[in-house]
Amino acid sequence: MVAVAGLPLREAGVLKGHEGAVLAVRFNGDGNYCLSCGKDRTLRLWNPHRGIHIKTYKSHGREVRDVHVTPDNAKLVSCGGDRQIFYWDVSTGRVIRKFRGHDSEVNSVKFNEYASVVVSAGYDQSVRAWDCRSHSTEPIQIIDTFQDSVMSVCLTKSEIIAGSVDGTVRTFDIRIGRELVDDLKQPVNCVSLSNDTNCILASCLDSTLRLLDRSSGELLQEYKGHTCKSFKMDCCLTNSDAHVTSGSEDGFIYFWDLVDASVVSKFRAHASVVTSVSYHPKDSCMITSSVDGTVRVWKE
Repeated sequence: MVAVAGLPLREAGVLKGHEGAVLAVRFNGDGNYCLSCGKDRTLRLWNPHRGIHIKTYKSHGREVRDVHVTPDNAKLVSCGGDRQIFYWDVSTGRVIRKFRGHDSEVNSVKFNEYASVVVSAGYDQSVRAWDCRSHSTEPIQIIDTFQDSVMSVCLTKSEIIAGSVDGTVRTFDIRIGRELVDDLKQPVNCVSLSNDTNCILASCLDSTLRLLDRSSGELLQEYKGHTCKSFKMDCCLTNSDAHVTSGSEDGFIYFWDLVDASVVSKFRAHASVVTSVSYHPKDSCMITSSVDGTVRVWKE
């Protein structure tokens, strides 16, 4: 493994505690903490920089597939195999509300920037929006134009962007009710935004990441070398938008140059499928999770 300036290629810690596969790990807004979730039906809050487990959240009846925390760290949202969206109080560990409406497993959840709305994506081919401030458990919006399972969702100030097994990345402008469809013709299992929000990075099940121009939908670049054929795996850009990173089904982590798509680094990070990658908002630091049951912390 060749050291690449600025990339977090050194293992700085291992977070152990989950029983079974860890399905996602996410930094909080300032990168001081992270949340993980997995097959053992729990969410876990960590200080990854000190290797400390802070709290476990238990209430889900099936595996937990995704988690997101509010900018003020006060609330978190999670989803998974039990079809419900759980809205939690971080400090007490209590479930404030459960949003019901998805007809099948829920794959992805995100808060909007005001933490007033939660958006979820599910196997029932729908994206749903929920009002955290209302006592209603019904969705305030349902988007059901997808032809197959919706795997991943990300948000901008005015748009919901979702990737589906039907091969599309769909962008919904909430203010004007417009839908834009980019057909990648390969099942999409993750979408993420560049930090300047000008680009969408989509992971597809043909072992290819595709970078799209958010305004035009133009395919800007493709990134290959990893294996991604049957698992939901994250992808993201580094905080400088200089590199693209993703896990691989063989336990490797890949870094590509954003512009020329060359593999600048790849290394064995886990003993099994890498399910999740989350990049620190400011520092050269990344956390990864795996079917091997661990979360690993990487630094420069």
